Amino acid sequence: MDQPLSTALRTETASAHEDAEGSAFVEQLMGGLACRPAFVALVAQQLVIYRALEEVLWSEYADHPLLGPVMDHRRDRVPSLEQDMRFFAGDGFEARLATGEIHVVPAAADYATGLREGHAPEAMLAHHYVRYLGDLSGGQIIARMVQRHYGIAPEGLNFYHFEQIPKPKPYKDAYRAALDSLEVDEPTRRRILDAAVDSFELNRRVFADLGAARAPEHAAAGAPT
Repeated sequence: MDQPLSTALRTETASAHEDAEGSAFVEQLMGGLACRPAFVALVAQQLVIYRALEEVLWSEYADHPLLGPVMDHRRDRVPSLEQDMRFFAGDGFEARLATGEIHVVPAAADYATGLREGHAPEAMLAHHYVRYLGDLSGGQIIARMVQRHYGIAPEGLNFYHFEQIPKPKPYKDAYRAALDSLEVDEPTRRRILDAAVDSFELNRRVFADLGAARAPEHAAAGAPT
């Protein structure tokens, strides 16, 4: 309890964060050793996950004392991800997702199901922290690298562009301050920290499944190489 919550989250998730970022899929994507369809496959998984995340956050926790202080529609990613999928896979991407033509890997499907069916306030706060702070931080690096390596136009990178947050650093600082201002007892704090580690592990599993899928499933995500 001596550390602010934001500091404890960063410290306790460091190893799990490194494991997720160090997955073969991410390293290949960031190193220019993957392909455009691999990135499109990642976008499809993100859409499935964020639809579940934002559905639960806004329907169940918008006014919850643990999450209300950090909720903000300016961070919502589903509309941006839908724009990106439409750019890559056309207006029929929804039907292709529904039929499985655009592949959703098992880990992403499990992640979304867990969010919808097994949510609790501490876990949702942890997912909120891991997902959105990551998008505002490392996500910006991903956008630059995939644009450089695979020639992806800005129209396919809406997910990483926070139009209503022009200055990410002060916004992130304010987010961390809001976390630190939450009044949580030690058991609640422990559940938040454990859930944040689990969130990174869920992401690592998605990357592992994407890496295992390789070219056939990546090509099924939409764009040709």
